[in-house]
Amino acid sequence: MYELLKKDGAAKRGRLKTVHGVIETPVFMNVGTAAAIKGAVAATDLKEIGTQVELSNTYHLHVRPGDKVVKKLGGLQKFMAWDRPILTDSGGFQVFSLAGLRKIKEEGVYFHSHIDGRKIFMGPEESMQIQSNLASTIAMAFDECPPSVADRDYIERSVDRTTRWLVRCKAEMERLNHLPDTLNPRQLLFGINQGGVYGDIRIRHAREIASLDLDGYAVGGLAVGESHEEMYRVLEAVVPRLPENKPAYLMGVGTPENILEAVDRGIDFFDCVYPSRNGRHGHVYTNRGKLNLFNAKYELDMRPIEEGCRCPACRSYSRAYIRHLLKAKEMLGMRLCVLHNLYFYNTMMAEIRKAIEEGGYKEYKTEKIAGMRQGNGAEL
Repeated sequence: MYELLKKDGAAKRGRLKTVHGVIETPVFMNVGTAAAIKGAVAATDLKEIGTQVELSNTYHLHVRPGDKVVKKLGGLQKFMAWDRPILTDSGGFQVFSLAGLRKIKEEGVYFHSHIDGRKIFMGPEESMQIQSNLASTIAMAFDECPPSVADRDYIERSVDRTTRWLVRCKAEMERLNHLPDTLNPRQLLFGINQGGVYGDIRIRHAREIASLDLDGYAVGGLAVGESHEEMYRVLEAVVPRLPENKPAYLMGVGTPENILEAVDRGIDFFDCVYPSRNGRHGHVYTNRGKLNLFNAKYELDMRPIEEGCRCPACRSYSRAYIRHLLKAKEMLGMRLCVLHNLYFYNTMMAEIRKAIEEGGYKEYKTEKIAGMRQGNGAEL
């Protein structure tokens, strides 16, 4: 399923063939938590801006509209009119970060919905069943994402439980994929490496999950308060212990610079809410840094967000007009900024793939980061 096409140092250029199409890696997955990108971005827009994979969240879709509803409607692809790959997060992170009061037991987690307060139980089997109902291309294993401030003893016990849960996820996924009424019997399963910032725990866990021969492997529990240097150190410890012939996914990361550095350490898959969240607040990415379109200096600026950009916003609209829309709280302003940011990320990933293919990734990374740092929007 995954083919490693080229390596440039540790950077990998790969290709993952799935039931819903081919994913060229490294790839940035555009985050549509509740089966939509925030900012009024439709599936047709995603195709126009070069999106390969859309990411939705198991927990959010379970509580609304309900995974059984989505299954009755033919699965996520039909539901949101998106015929390309979809990855569903397991819900684990949301269970531990959003749900408030919760009780962790070996069988799973008891908690209350953040929407209506109703009591919910989710464990490995339930997460796999929900994701099977959603019929995503790639399902994520149910894990515990411990707080970054947790002590070593807690992290060790949490990681051991996550491993036991992963074994149960794999068994349940295999069972579900053989049922006659399963919408996607070729659903893939990625396991998740945890361990906080403890390198030895991370390495041990990486070796344990690698032995399970999964479809892919994620590094979770980062970008939750640790420094960038700590995150890179963890990646340097973990990624070499994961199978090279399987995709590696860094969950919830990040800024353009984070992505460039993580690719240099062997990561294939990324996701992050930054481009859409920042866009909704008028912050847009360029090759010379980030701009805040609310700034008064753009009031009469008839240039596009970035000269030469071919996104839907830059092809037709000026900074001045988009700033007006944002100030007037017109949804079109947010939409154009989100489209630009996602296009910027998707285009950067295409550039990354090309640079690896040509054997010049380190030079590309250095120049890209220097450009974004040097300008940082100051004179744009």
